[in-house]
Amino acid sequence: MSTARTTVPPIEPPFEALPEGLNHRAISMLRAVVAGRAQISCSSEPDLFIDNVPCCDQYTAHTLAHAGLIEPATTGGVGQLVPARLTAAGEAALVPAAAAA
Repeated sequence: MSTARTTVPPIEPPFEALPEGLNHRAISMLRAVVAGRAQISCSSEPDLFIDNVPCCDQYTAHTLAHAGLIEPATTGGVGQLVPARLTAAGEAALVPAAAAA
């Protein structure tokens, strides 16, 4: 039996493809941010809360943050909840969704 450990490289989601393929849930999350109803945790994997309730799809919340569509509106300590805001990229991603609505 070998005791050597292998290192598995991290899997990188296709973040750059997200804005073209925003689903209804992601669009709703972005709209909640615009409405001032969202908070985001200050962490490397930011969680999103809408109306003080954790989002049911934190994977999408993480993807929106890593894709640069949402960000904390203020600085905070690690794990602290702060208001969320859209970035310029997030605003641009909502334009096609608004036109389709």
